[in-house]
Amino acid sequence: MPYFTNDAIVAGILLVVLAGIFYTSNLDRPGWKKFYTYVPPLLLCYFLPALLQWPLGLIDGEESNLYFVASRYFLPASLILLCLSIDLKGILNLGPKALIMFFAATVGIIIGGPIALFLILNYAPDIISADADELWRGLSTVAGSWIGGGANQTAMKEIFKVGDKIFSTMVVVDVVVANIWMGFLLYGANITNRVDRWLKSDTSAIESLMKRVEDYRAKVERVPTTTDLFILLGVAFGGTALAHWGSDIITPIMVQFEETLSRMRLDSLMSGFFWLIVIATTLGLGLSLTRARSLEGIGASKWGSVFIYFLVATIGMRMNIAEILENLGLFAIGLVWMLVHVIILITVSKLIKAPFFFVAVGSQANIGGAASAPVVASAFSPSLAPVGVLMAVLGYALGTYGAIICAFLMQAVT
Repeated sequence: MPYFTNDAIVAGILLVVLAGIFYTSNLDRPGWKKFYTYVPPLLLCYFLPALLQWPLGLIDGEESNLYFVASRYFLPASLILLCLSIDLKGILNLGPKALIMFFAATVGIIIGGPIALFLILNYAPDIISADADELWRGLSTVAGSWIGGGANQTAMKEIFKVGDKIFSTMVVVDVVVANIWMGFLLYGANITNRVDRWLKSDTSAIESLMKRVEDYRAKVERVPTTTDLFILLGVAFGGTALAHWGSDIITPIMVQFEETLSRMRLDSLMSGFFWLIVIATTLGLGLSLTRARSLEGIGASKWGSVFIYFLVATIGMRMNIAEILENLGLFAIGLVWMLVHVIILITVSKLIKAPFFFVAVGSQANIGGAASAPVVASAFSPSLAPVGVLMAVLGYALGTYGAIICAFLMQAVT
């Protein structure tokens, strides 16, 4: 039982933690500067809330509703605000490398599962207590989540008749392993120049996009009035309301065609969260073509980043580090699986000289989806967050197909 169960208190604690991190990261003191050279602020925003859950026991991310609030209200609002200033022409100029890395990430997940399962079953079978048939079926739900998202994960549970007990264990494996990898990506964003030099990457297209966005921001920047801020919040949360309204209308319509969509493996189209993200992103991109784009001058992306950082903290507090110790065998499969995914990403990246940004966002668009891909993208620059969102939506579309292929390969291995 956590010490604090009132979400008002938990939200206050998270905001104090975030404030402390950003305050100390901007102090002009040698000790703090050296500390944040090795530990990026965003990484702390993620891991400190996890420590508040375990071992401190102050909060419980599973019992709290803050993640739901952040992902359903703040996330769509942040997507609208971050997309406002996006340069669509600049995104198109990023070239095919972004898509190549996205698909490399997908392939890494599809073949990583069977490789990890083969290695553990043949070289360390004693650490697995589950039946082999039960095991590959359960792991299919991890593949669905890592390529697409929650809707794809649920689809795998139904397709392969996964039992509730093994499914709940796989959810833990999915969340913890994915969160560990996200931590590495956030750290990598802090040393991206060094990684890009090692990869021999061509980063000119990304640098050009960031410069164009920053130049536009400098041109329109002004001190906001109270009226400006209300307009900004009206656009953000009015757009969020429209996205929820559209999702509430579209999702029941899609559910009427459940049999057809399930047969076509398009279960994501029946997910309300999928339509929420798609509509919010579309609204933001549409507004970027209008005069609303000038809202960047009063801090649209800064407010969007604040919402994103709060979302990061709520994601972090849902990671129970103690659960790793309770499922070591299954976590071994998950970690080897993730390692294969990473090796393929790095190999392809070196072959095509893709920037680390494409590696990180391509991976997170698969592994984390729309909730965390923009988080990783914005760790490089707030102006790049929409790239993560667009890739994550593509992951929703491919999730079930890729997971089914992965599941059959894992079945062959067992």
